[in-house]
Amino acid sequence: MSRPTKRRMICRFPQTLEFIPAKDGDGKEPVILTVDEFETIRLIDREGLSQEQCSQRMQVARTTVQKIYDLARKKVADALVEGRPLKIEGGEYRLCNGMNQFCGLDGCYRQEIQQTFQMSKENAVTRIAIPYDNGLIFQHFGRTEQFKVYDIENENIIVSEEISTNSYGHGILAEILGAIQADVVICGGIGSGAQAALTSAGIQIYGGVTGNADAAVEALLAGTLVYDPDAQCIHSENRE
Repeated sequence: MSRPTKRRMICRFPQTLEFIPAKDGDGKEPVILTVDEFETIRLIDREGLSQEQCSQRMQVARTTVQKIYDLARKKVADALVEGRPLKIEGGEYRLCNGMNQFCGLDGCYRQEIQQTFQMSKENAVTRIAIPYDNGLIFQHFGRTEQFKVYDIENENIIVSEEISTNSYGHGILAEILGAIQADVVICGGIGSGAQAALTSAGIQIYGGVTGNADAAVEALLAGTLVYDPDAQCIHSENRE
């Protein structure tokens, strides 16, 4: 029996997941770059790390990083030379939670988020988060300035509170929800990048929901919540 692939540590989920050539890009088969392959490109080519340093960040052997990196460079070259779309998806990875001892980043935004937003939670509690504005579900996930957070136990709301995102950019919202240990998000429009980041963090999404936030939670608990599993933000996905 072969050994299972060790999941590679990823600092941050990519914010842009698809690149399409300006001319005739839609008609060609895309090149698929996995998230862990993207991370080697980011760390080595963008951040200037050595392969040894990259392996420490991703918590895998240097030889593994070398193989991932070589394949990633080949894929990027194929996309550029052949004029094919490039999509980032899949791979064997796990997202850093800001408490990684191998991080080595002073002032890491994840560490700051952990310190700012970390909320304790009992094992029996389910935590629901909703982008929130004046009692209603804010309809543009990536632009929300606050969440209303509900702790659920035995199908009942035991406590709720509002938290500010502290004007963090839209790309950080999934990390905030991870820091507060959210299990579920109820929202309106949400871009594919945010969906992928939440899903990779193990957070269940109920999108396309409108109206009163409290009523939406009650409906979810009653099994009557109307939602759209294919909900997308009406604005550019890159903004969400």
